Amino acid sequence: MSDSDLAGTVRRRGACKTPGGKLVIVDFLLERERLRDVVVSGDFFLYPEEAIEPLTAALEGMPVDLPPAGIAARVAAAIPPGAELLGFSPAAIAEAVRRALTPETDDD
Repeated sequence: MSDSDLAGTVRRRGACKTPGGKLVIVDFLLERERLRDVVVSGDFFLYPEEAIEPLTAALEGMPVDLPPAGIAARVAAAIPPGAELLGFSPAAIAEAVRRALTPETDDD
């Protein structure tokens, strides 16, 4: 679902259910073909919790034409040493972004 405002930005949300049943959600504003104000959430586990900040930062300002493998690579590169992702992966975040950018193909 997306909402437009007068400034030309569009709010987007994408979700991905992982094979283990965890939900990954990515919310962002789409502005000038880039992601802004990115929030990654869901019912997954991440230790330490603060590790979500670099994952989110990896998506901030990302161009919309980056392929899913490129999105996953950006997220993977941002994982801090020693952080543990439980129930989700960089690929799941990439899939949630892809679904947000192409909501008509979202089948969840």
